[in-house]
Amino acid sequence: MEPIPHRHSTFEEAAHCEVCSARAWQQRKSLFLNTDAIMLYIAIILFLWEFFFEHLFHKHNLLFWEFILVFTAYLLAGGSVLTNAYKTVMRGDFFDENVLMVIATAGALVIHAYTEAIGIMIFFKIGELMQSLAVARSRRSIKSLLASKPEVARVHTAAGVIERLPEEVSIGDNVTVRPGEKIPLDGIVLEGTSQINTAALTGESVPISVHKDDTVMAGQLCIDGAITLKVTRPFEESSIAKVMELVENATARKAKTEKFITTFAKYYTPYVVLTALAVAFIPSLIMGGDITKWVYRALVLLVISCPCALVVSIPLGYFGGIGRASSAGILIKGSNFIDALANVTAVAFDKTGTLTHGIFVVQSVEPAEGFTHTELIEYAAAAEFNSTHPIARSILEYHKAHGGTLDENALEEAKTLTGKGASVHYHGKYILAGNASLLTQQRIIFSQTKQTGTVVYVVVNRVFAGAIVIGDALRGDAQEAIRNLKQQGIASVMLTGDNEKAAQAIADSLQLDTFHANLLPEDKVAFFETLHKNQKEKGQTAFLGDGINDAPVIARADVGIAMGGLGSDAAIETADVVLMTDSPSKVPQAIAIAKQTKRIVWQNIFFAFAVKAIFITMGIFGIATMWEAVFADVGTSLLALANSTRIFTFKRE
Repeated sequence: MEPIPHRHSTFEEAAHCEVCSARAWQQRKSLFLNTDAIMLYIAIILFLWEFFFEHLFHKHNLLFWEFILVFTAYLLAGGSVLTNAYKTVMRGDFFDENVLMVIATAGALVIHAYTEAIGIMIFFKIGELMQSLAVARSRRSIKSLLASKPEVARVHTAAGVIERLPEEVSIGDNVTVRPGEKIPLDGIVLEGTSQINTAALTGESVPISVHKDDTVMAGQLCIDGAITLKVTRPFEESSIAKVMELVENATARKAKTEKFITTFAKYYTPYVVLTALAVAFIPSLIMGGDITKWVYRALVLLVISCPCALVVSIPLGYFGGIGRASSAGILIKGSNFIDALANVTAVAFDKTGTLTHGIFVVQSVEPAEGFTHTELIEYAAAAEFNSTHPIARSILEYHKAHGGTLDENALEEAKTLTGKGASVHYHGKYILAGNASLLTQQRIIFSQTKQTGTVVYVVVNRVFAGAIVIGDALRGDAQEAIRNLKQQGIASVMLTGDNEKAAQAIADSLQLDTFHANLLPEDKVAFFETLHKNQKEKGQTAFLGDGINDAPVIARADVGIAMGGLGSDAAIETADVVLMTDSPSKVPQAIAIAKQTKRIVWQNIFFAFAVKAIFITMGIFGIATMWEAVFADVGTSLLALANSTRIFTFKRE
């Protein structure tokens, strides 16, 4: 079995691994030492013999042997091209780059342009080798993710620990993971602690610590400690399985640019052949003279018109963009969504769980005169003791974290006041804990806090005891996300079901362009429709959410983006882009990668068209020779491919 520690999900890791570098060298070496490559080398030797000693064949009247040498070199260099051309014709397509090459080289053989015929095939084959290298490099980022699939699970059974395939493990089974091994399935840690490398799923190389009761996901690497986990999902529903499925299916969805080029090539190629036929025969019929000259020009036209650079480099550019995003923990479900991301001019965010952690915590405690911090928290905890509301839980956790204890036997007549708060008798004191409307209803005199957030006011025997401010903490990179969007000229909007005051505080803190609060799921869709309508003239609109209530808006958005780390399955399934960490800052990064990818694709298109237009014109007027046509065609393809691979070195500032 292949050593798992030598599998990587990021370029940075692979770049510093000697084993991976050796494997990459072996892959490159195999491209140049296979049967096709060896045949090409022999063809090059025969070509050089013909190039330098052609005059000797003519001087000694060895034309038959010259033709044998030329034809052998031609078949060795162009065997695969001839085979592919035959398959194209048998499919009824009739025209592609292989057919063009065969027509051009066969014509060159007929007019005794032997070196040109062999040279075209040789350079075309060299171009294919370079393309294979470029494609192999682009696929490595995807393969590094797919290689993260765990190969074995050590399952606890009555007979002891046995090894099984992850697909054969059931929910509820206990599995041990040793240091240096991949976690085989999603689960909860039962015992042990370890540093976990999450890069295969998130693109983040900084390890995290896991302990008992923590959740771990399949594909993560256990670094320095053994853990035992309880399986919570079958392998086909695990995180890594979903990642693999998303990445493998991503290239099936073509961008409009790819579809345009495929359609263009379908009509472009026969048009080029017809033009070449016209150049070959019409001038000589009209003006007379040697037809060979015009046939040669037509062959030059065929060679330079080959659409290789467009047909190969454009899909490779999109594939590279998907791979580059995957290495950063951003899963784009198709190249069509790269185009959509590149055109985004506004991003709408859910608040809770997206821009914030979605966990209520006590942010400040403000005791009134005559009460201490400890007393205020104890009274509030007493009132909220029997409540399961997240706000009540946050107060109880804060009380416990600060060493507080409650005399549960002293709690009497506890009541929940729906939508307002709670009450209890505790050690002979009547305690109220709730919102401002509760105190107003009870005609309690109190001082409202100036802090933003959800406020719980506490009253003891109808005397105001103080206020506790509960808030939802911002995610650490939320401000970075909004700042980077602004730098790209992209508007930011927040759509939340939270109250106006809490939403205003978040919007002010992040400097959002606008926000809308108190929204039900259907309200979010309505407000997003309005935003989309206003942005339609400018570009595309994206939405980032994490919960099941966000799925309708994610589905409606031009680009629906889901938080994949802790987001709901409904949101992830609906989304066009999945962030494998709960990091809003991945959104501007995804947009930046998409823009760079699209920029590279269009650079290839314009460059290829410009070069071909120039050389086609030169070929028609007899300025360009067959050699120049070969170098222009192969050179354009290689430069376009090299340009496409630049996405792998792209780093957002």
